[in-house]
Amino acid sequence: QVQLLESGGGLVQAGGSLRLSCAASGRTFSSYAMGWFRQAPGKEREFVAAISSGSTTIYADSVKGRFTISRDNAKNTVDLQMNSLKPEDTAVHYCAMSASRLRLGIKVSEYGYWGQGTQVTVSS
Repeated sequence: QVQLLESGGGLVQAGGSLRLSCAASGRTFSSYAMGWFRQAPGKEREFVAAISSGSTTIYADSVKGRFTISRDNAKNTVDLQMNSLKPEDTAVHYCAMSASRLRLGIKVSEYGYWGQGTQVTVSS
């Protein structure tokens, strides 16, 4: 059974930084792409960043240049370093594992396993 556990959310002022971490278990972590998504109140869940098994990365335009996704296959973790945070980054942030070994996707439907989410709140 796959388990994803996020940590590192919190409250920060605009311009500040947070680092989210996700610990995975129950599957061969190194074989699958990992992603971060977020969902603000009243909005659909949206793509933030993803990293392939070979560490190729993709980002949403809204976070490009501010966020960095990384993975440690030895520790089965994926991190999201968030810098220059803005109030519009406020959302519950979710870690996700790809449903397929071969895909590095940006769609919610391409990810088969999800964490419980961690709240990120950016005050202005």
